[in-house]
Amino acid sequence: MLWGFSVLKDEQIKAINELESKMNVTLLAFSGLNIKNAELTKEDLMNIKELEEKLGLSLVAVNVE
Repeated sequence: MLWGFSVLKDEQIKAINELESKMNVTLLAFSGLNIKNAELTKEDLMNIKELEEKLGLSLVAVNVE
């Protein structure tokens, strides 16, 4: 299982914003995704690493179940 930022409905965002204001904090919403790591070749890994370096990001290759 991998966790990613949740896709929220307007009412959920409103409720979170209200609690953030009340507590004076920032809340991040995560949801679990049913996935497994993708099987990659050495070339695939090299291509991902090059793109990560170019973009300054970390990427994860997965297959969604």
